[in-house]
Amino acid sequence: MRKNRKGSKHIVDLRAYLNEKRAMVDAALEACLAKPEGLAAEVTKAMRYSLFAGGKRLRPILCIAGAEAVGGSGPDTLPVACALELIHTYSLIHDDLPTMDNDDLRRGKPTSHKVFGEATALLAGDGLLTEAFYLMASPEITERTAPQTLLKVIRHIAGAAGYRGMVGGQMVDIQWEGKSVGLPVVEFIHTRKTGALITAAVTSGALMAGGTTSQLRALNAYGENIGLAFQISDDILDIEGDARTLGKATGADQKVGKITYPSVLGLSKSKELQYSLIEAAIGALNGLDERAAPLREIARFIIERKK
Repeated sequence: MRKNRKGSKHIVDLRAYLNEKRAMVDAALEACLAKPEGLAAEVTKAMRYSLFAGGKRLRPILCIAGAEAVGGSGPDTLPVACALELIHTYSLIHDDLPTMDNDDLRRGKPTSHKVFGEATALLAGDGLLTEAFYLMASPEITERTAPQTLLKVIRHIAGAAGYRGMVGGQMVDIQWEGKSVGLPVVEFIHTRKTGALITAAVTSGALMAGGTTSQLRALNAYGENIGLAFQISDDILDIEGDARTLGKATGADQKVGKITYPSVLGLSKSKELQYSLIEAAIGALNGLDERAAPLREIARFIIERKK
């Protein structure tokens, strides 16, 4: 165990932690999503294609880590953690469509509409989104979770995924593409398009584990800061990243006039902001003990990641 600048210990091997939790989430996703069969097999096949195309599983891992940070059990959060990944994957399928970003590659593989056609890709995204709420209402979770708690979690995630969050951010992103904007617009887009679901992931895990008001407040601040820092990382990687490592083309944001932090602030100031957000995220966890160590390490990973 090594210490951070404030003297708090944290785990050394984040990679092992992420691999362990990713394997847990992948096994749960495999169990919850039906195999392609019957007359609707094509849409299920398309759903599974994108869901199991790789990925960090960051949002479900944050959900698990949020529960653990307040003394909960990671496995107990799995239905909610998996639901978050289903919602995230649906958003990627829709983002890649020709009517949105028109991307050919995602995680180094052809995007859903390139493999299955636009109509099936659209329905696969719809299927994943609705399956997320089906999963959060399953007996596996309703039988051992207080109804009020589960309703809070579902409402929280629905708000982050809908027009108050991800959908609203995407809409404003489309409306302002190619136009000159100020910092408030880029903040509006990214806090909703990316940050909202990341924040909901951390706090929903803590809600499931019975976190206190002060713990939830701290984790909400943590989530808001890392959510914005994560999007800035994506913006920077689109400029400086390696296309083979990222699994998709770089430079796409600038080509289509996407609103990004580097386009508004410049690359250097964007990096400065990113570091300050990570420091703020870690600082928000000062009132939590060593059970929040994975969250502190994940915050640092956001800046260090290459994809």
